[in-house]
Amino acid sequence: MLSKDLRHIAVLRDEAIAALAPERGGRFVDGTFGAGGYTRALLTYPQTLVLAFDRDPSAIAGAGDWVKSAQDRLWLIESRFSQLDKIVLDRNFTPLDGVVFDVGVSSMQFDEAARGFSFRGDGPLDMRMEGRGLSAADIVNTWDEDALADVFYFFGEERAARRIARAIVHDRRQAPFLTTKSLAGLIERVAPNRSSDIHPATKSFQALRIAVNNELEELLAGLAGAEKVLAPGGRLAIVSFHSLEDRIVKLFFSERCGRGETGSRRLPGEEAPHRPSFQSLGRQPIIPSVSEVHANPRARSAKLRFATRTDAPSLPISNRLERIARLPIQDKGKN
Repeated sequence: MLSKDLRHIAVLRDEAIAALAPERGGRFVDGTFGAGGYTRALLTYPQTLVLAFDRDPSAIAGAGDWVKSAQDRLWLIESRFSQLDKIVLDRNFTPLDGVVFDVGVSSMQFDEAARGFSFRGDGPLDMRMEGRGLSAADIVNTWDEDALADVFYFFGEERAARRIARAIVHDRRQAPFLTTKSLAGLIERVAPNRSSDIHPATKSFQALRIAVNNELEELLAGLAGAEKVLAPGGRLAIVSFHSLEDRIVKLFFSERCGRGETGSRRLPGEEAPHRPSFQSLGRQPIIPSVSEVHANPRARSAKLRFATRTDAPSLPISNRLERIARLPIQDKGKN
């Protein structure tokens, strides 16, 4: 069996580290520690200090012995990256020179059947990164058909969302869905994927994982938090793995970099645009090389986007970004 360090390979590691420019030294945050790939790479630069955290307690507990040897330059804590700005300020870890996120589920979580993230090995229908709160089984067995269809359609981009939701509600009357195999089997039966080699349950499982862990709102809060605490000239680098994550990151940087704004005259009373809080760098997104995908097939969908913080004030989160990160039913609850 592979060691924990080898089971999770930091995707686009060299490209993300280059984007952060740690050769300048300074203070950096790794918001998704995992097996420590980005953190370890940052610490190879002798003038860097790293504050790393992960919401998964097993990632913290499983940190290697090398973490102990780096204690004078590394602080490792259990937390969500949505709390980034609070953690940085509480620990007086400023000025902050760089932030990196590797968004989504880690290979370690995915490979452990008992965590319930994957249907490749049978396990409990769980998917909770922190091991507490609402589980995937809770959602599948208690949410109504409309809510389930919204999860699969908006978070999984699953075209057969309504059909899958209807079948779940029908079948759970006989017995609840408690295992990954039972749910994957139902999806394979009612919505077979004949045009692709991707398993029919892939998108639905992705959607449930996002809903269980509130991943898109967490991402949005993490981006906003990084904007608040990065020093002018500091870098923000995000590696994402599916279209919804990348859409949020792309739109966040687009809005923050002032894309789409013009210098033309405005209508009377029309507000001037905010000064850009980030400056985009180079051609993006950056994707893995052929050799990296060959060595690590899970890297194939990864995209890296990054930008440099300006001295402009941080901006509020737009309604457009919030709508992407939330289900329609959640927005109805706010009204």
